[in-house]
Amino acid sequence: MTRTPSGNTRPIEATIRTDFRGAMDYGSYLGLDEILSAQHPVSDPAHHDELLFIIQHQTTELWLKLVVHELRAVRQYLDGDDLSRALKGLARVKHIQRTITEQWSVLATLTPSEYAEFRDTLGQASGFQSHQYRAVEFLLGNKNAAMLQVFRDKPAVHDQLALLLSEPTVYDAFLHLLARRGHAVPQDVLDRDVTQAWTERPELVTVFKTIYEHPHDHWELYAACEDLVDIEDAFQLWRFRHLRTVQRTIGFKTGTGGSSGVGFLKKALDLTFFPELISVRTEIDGPLGG
Repeated sequence: MTRTPSGNTRPIEATIRTDFRGAMDYGSYLGLDEILSAQHPVSDPAHHDELLFIIQHQTTELWLKLVVHELRAVRQYLDGDDLSRALKGLARVKHIQRTITEQWSVLATLTPSEYAEFRDTLGQASGFQSHQYRAVEFLLGNKNAAMLQVFRDKPAVHDQLALLLSEPTVYDAFLHLLARRGHAVPQDVLDRDVTQAWTERPELVTVFKTIYEHPHDHWELYAACEDLVDIEDAFQLWRFRHLRTVQRTIGFKTGTGGSSGVGFLKKALDLTFFPELISVRTEIDGPLGG
């Protein structure tokens, strides 16, 4: 007996649109023609694994674009005393960080032998040249004017980073919010030169100690502090996974952009965004102290 194939087929419902002449469809809305044709392997003939390498970095850049978008909004919400909206933005950033950190596991499937077969074709191209990564660092407090030199041949990018260099960070905005809510943030901290990288201010540990020892009196601020710590931890985890992926792929070779490679990446692990939020943990008194 002949059986009619139906169990493994899903009929198209009559209400589903199939004619998109003159109308916007999924692909055009997302610009998929441009996105899916933006992978251009430079190895000749194209090495099978170069597509993985390109897509890994392109998707990370897309997520970084969203991180920059969200952190700008978080800073704006903090400036406007809308802490609840700021917390929502920080929560979203944390989820993005988790996603881009896990992506390293995909790139880690690229073996040293496979990468060596097309690495030389990359020339001087390097993740060190990611302006969006620098934008995230600037927004969180790792300001470094010397980094602008890398982008001097790209005026639009250079100007974007120069603007972020001159603007307050997310942490600056948070500290100003604390001051407006009556916390004793020193005036010279509020008036600091925001073009400079953040350095730890011990006076702030006392401010955060009050919040951490009385969380129910300062619940939203307490939650914001912990969200910032989460952001820092996630960023450091991303840096560490980057380092380990590079090490397992090229060992201790120099980077394509001219850096010392793994050694240079290790130095980034010493950078911090919100040091007082770590230092305060040593000072907290109460039940959690044991």
